[in-house]
Amino acid sequence: MKMQFIGAAHEVTGSCTYLEIGNTKLLVDFGMEQGRDVYENARIPCAPGEIDYVLLTHAHIDHSGLLPLLYAGGFSGEIHTTQGTASLCSIMLRDSAHIQEFEAQWRSRKAQRKGEEPYVPLYTMQDAIGSIEMLRQHRYDERFALCEGVDVRFIDAGHLLGSASIEIWATEGKETRKIVFSGDIGNINQPLIRDPQFIKDADYVVMESTYGNRHHERPKDYASALAQVIQMTFDRGGSVIIPSFAVGRTQELLYFLRQIKEQGMVRDHDGFPVYMDSPLAIEATSIFVRNQNSCYDEEALSFVKAGINPIAFPDLQLITTPEESRSINFDKRCKVIISASGMCEAGRIKHHLKHNLWQPQNTILFVGYQAYGTLGRSLVEGATSVKLFGETVHVAAQIKELPGISGHADVDGLTAWIAAIRDVKRVFVNHGESEAADAFTDHLRNDLGLNAYAPYSGTEFDPIADEITLEAVPKPIARKSGSSKANTVYQRLLAASDRLTKLIRLSEGRTNKDLAKLTDQITELCNKFEK
Repeated sequence: MKMQFIGAAHEVTGSCTYLEIGNTKLLVDFGMEQGRDVYENARIPCAPGEIDYVLLTHAHIDHSGLLPLLYAGGFSGEIHTTQGTASLCSIMLRDSAHIQEFEAQWRSRKAQRKGEEPYVPLYTMQDAIGSIEMLRQHRYDERFALCEGVDVRFIDAGHLLGSASIEIWATEGKETRKIVFSGDIGNINQPLIRDPQFIKDADYVVMESTYGNRHHERPKDYASALAQVIQMTFDRGGSVIIPSFAVGRTQELLYFLRQIKEQGMVRDHDGFPVYMDSPLAIEATSIFVRNQNSCYDEEALSFVKAGINPIAFPDLQLITTPEESRSINFDKRCKVIISASGMCEAGRIKHHLKHNLWQPQNTILFVGYQAYGTLGRSLVEGATSVKLFGETVHVAAQIKELPGISGHADVDGLTAWIAAIRDVKRVFVNHGESEAADAFTDHLRNDLGLNAYAPYSGTEFDPIADEITLEAVPKPIARKSGSSKANTVYQRLLAASDRLTKLIRLSEGRTNKDLAKLTDQITELCNKFEK
């Protein structure tokens, strides 16, 4: 039995863990790096075509975003997840592919003008659709046999619609080990979705540490805190622009805004418009409504039973087309604009920042985690100017964060979650920046008496022997001009290499003529690029 840590090791994004149980090879998550990639990640120790299953904790792109790349590399297995996550992935992976292709077209035009090579997308819409067709849905709390020697159960993690912690019962011969993956553990008392559900026991736990060294500053009333920001901004003639994750955070904001409007919490600005400028957020909101019975908390369900949609209200304008999005810039009224992406790395929010950042009467309100190296993180940390679409934009608007509105548990929430699990032999801490992961690991050791360890990418562990068989060392990534583009193309090359390797392994038994033809083509290709 083998467990190898691949992604989100001393980093927040790019979650991925590899498991070998008998002859079965599986991944828990396969997420995309977002923001600056700090450490070099180990490669998955087999070709994508040799992976039998993926277990997916939730739909956020830093957990699911490389599934289309896995498909492009030859993966033909099954992706098991919850009903809510499967529904969200059906739109989020397509949206991610659209962004990949759109940005590739834009960058390629730019490259052509400079006489450079065209930009290659990480994956295509066809790859995204292929991976979506592999999704298999499960209900919360139902244990099922994934294959011989592997049982699985999804437990509500309270982070996002459909988000789950995953219990795995792994058996080799007469030995069984229970391994739990926390996924992203949700904050308590969030609107709409339930609080994280606790797990009773485990041999080994792999858990996140996003806020492993922080306590959330909780406003007594989220709606009042949001209303205060809107009131102050409108009173000086400005608008509130909210970079928001299209899935999860946007729906929470709609919940608060409905309350603010219903109770008249913003004075002298009755009927102020709220623009939801994100086709993905609009689709996701409809998925929330369809999954309300399985995922809403008691308060949200009480509104539903009373005939009230808790995430809809008058003056909410749903923006789908680019023309409608551009027209928002000509609306001179005080308004709220909610747009993706939440870290300002892509999507329509960048256009809204370009039109609003330089105006001192406006407020840019951040309501979610900003990963290291993202545009959102730069603004939160006090950047006085930023580059948008090749243009330097002065930052004159007020930059604010609304504390407490976080989809992640803070250190107290993380502690409560792990403290509820009995008989834990080891805790592996991941999904946190180095400082947070190390601080939370020390907290688990010193304050809870747990055997805790924060692995770097490439670290291997044998659950049967209870032994770390390979302790990887950190490999910081050297920064070079154009490295982001090169890294994208190189990942596609690696995926193609894995696919070729699988093809060669499966070619035994083909005719000598076919084998000779394949050999000649590979040799010709090697000769061409070795010159």
